[in-house]
Amino acid sequence: MKSVSASKYGGKKKVRKKRKSDPERRCIASGDLFPQSGLLRFVVGPDGFVVPDLSGKLPGRGIWLSPSRDMLEKACKKQLFARSAKAKVKVADDLIDQLDAQLTKRCLDALGLAKRAGHLVAGFEKTKAWLSSGKVKVLVQAVDAAEDGRGKIRALARAIDPDMLTNEIFTTQELGQALGRDSWVHIALRPSGIADRFVVDTTRLLAVRGIAGHPAKE
Repeated sequence: MKSVSASKYGGKKKVRKKRKSDPERRCIASGDLFPQSGLLRFVVGPDGFVVPDLSGKLPGRGIWLSPSRDMLEKACKKQLFARSAKAKVKVADDLIDQLDAQLTKRCLDALGLAKRAGHLVAGFEKTKAWLSSGKVKVLVQAVDAAEDGRGKIRALARAIDPDMLTNEIFTTQELGQALGRDSWVHIALRPSGIADRFVVDTTRLLAVRGIAGHPAKE
């Protein structure tokens, strides 16, 4: 079963096929070229601070970096943002934490959008039903929930589709807040553009947390 975890998205195990419309950019830390869609974009704000641009819409010259904790730490420690910008820039001490928080918010916001669009169900029985009907692209389960219940849903998903993506990195409270209640454990996402965005951002989040590596070169 595919999983948004280190076993699936770490290092060379995850290969992103480059689209014709996906230009290559050079990571300022590794010096390697990667498809733009697999990298993190930063810009220098009006106050001179380096800020993440996860939506890719902020004005200014983009500074590109692999979504990998070691690459982020290297860029901050060796002042690679300033070298790339060819100017004095300021890097917040908590830049990596800011990035983690922003990616977490994007992931959870995507779940809320999916719910409102009718592309998501939550709860043990509803998740089972969607899995059984073959509607699911991503299975999301709370990382802090009891293993017994998670294991049953995971086994069902594996039996139906061994390649189904699974995600177990958010807490019951985080999932609940994303969907407007105290807690949720089991969530199923059907194929959609929102689901695609969720997968991309959770992959980046894992890498920023040091659980997965930078994108593999093609």
